[in-house]
Amino acid sequence: MTQISPQALETAVRQYRDPYLEKDLYELGAVKNLAADDSGKVTLMVELPYPSKGIAGALKEIVTNALENVDGVDSAEVHVGQKIHAYKNQKDIPSVAGVKNIIAVSSGKGGVGKSTTAVNLALALKAEGARVGILDADIYGPSIGMMLGVPEGKRPDTRENKYFVPMEAHGLQANSMAFVVTDKTPMVWRGPMVSGAVMQLLQQTLWDELDYLIIDMPPGTGDIQLTLAQKVPVTGAVIVTTPQDIALLDGKKGIEMFRKVDIPVLGVVENMSVHICSNCGHEEPLFGHGGGERIAEEYDTTLLGQLPLHMTIREQTDSGLPSVIAEPDSEVARRYRDIARRVGAELSTRERNLTGSISSVSVTEH
Repeated sequence: MTQISPQALETAVRQYRDPYLEKDLYELGAVKNLAADDSGKVTLMVELPYPSKGIAGALKEIVTNALENVDGVDSAEVHVGQKIHAYKNQKDIPSVAGVKNIIAVSSGKGGVGKSTTAVNLALALKAEGARVGILDADIYGPSIGMMLGVPEGKRPDTRENKYFVPMEAHGLQANSMAFVVTDKTPMVWRGPMVSGAVMQLLQQTLWDELDYLIIDMPPGTGDIQLTLAQKVPVTGAVIVTTPQDIALLDGKKGIEMFRKVDIPVLGVVENMSVHICSNCGHEEPLFGHGGGERIAEEYDTTLLGQLPLHMTIREQTDSGLPSVIAEPDSEVARRYRDIARRVGAELSTRERNLTGSISSVSVTEH
């Protein structure tokens, strides 16, 4: 039998380049074990540093084929998993118990689809294999409960009359001011009360070993947003905008705000990039074109993805079944999952928080 060359095996594995981090598996430190036995069988263990269930099958197929083309290899078995670490937040604010990474989803103004993006991003990260929670910090207009289909009037359980047990919705752990007050209670609060309420919800919820907690921030860049950005241990922020000039202007303010408090902006999501006609499928850029790309380029950040203005996105979210859950194989769900992988990959390039909780590992088999 032909002797299998370890160098040839390594060369074969290096043929695969990660589509998000643009490095091979060795450069990523993702190769955990590569072994060949006397019968010509090769076994490879791969561990990607971000939620990646959606690309695990393609990775496995490409690398298996490459390995089986090496002289002397009779068969190859590739196992693909992922390991998500805790990464540093701004100014080393103490971490929240049970949470590795906090991602703030923010917009410079209302009406750009920030909450819809936050919910679908959370569900997409979960679909990619992560443990995810969502906190509705939009005190004046909490909508996450409705979007996740949590029945009106349902209240979270409490422990020791002090801690909230997060609601479970579509596999997410969720909490919101809407779960504590009725939707008919107007939030007539001053800034300090709002930030105090958000901090209470964040710190007094018993989050259970989350890889990511998505925070749906209040829209705008005023005192409340700045206070929250300074007090919440945020690992990274995602800015939601539309191609409209006024929305882009406000989106830029959002990026400036996060940079002011040393929170890395992971990228920009452009909502309503094109309108798709429900009758004929014709696409038209109602709000302008290329705005998200311009803002990403100007601020040296990433355009995470562009989402169409489509009636089904609104209908599905309003009915409590967001697109990622309602139509998991649709183009819109595919785009959200692509954004989720980009966010996770971008976060994985940051410095680790060694004081954070233990990294979680999950193995994806296909």
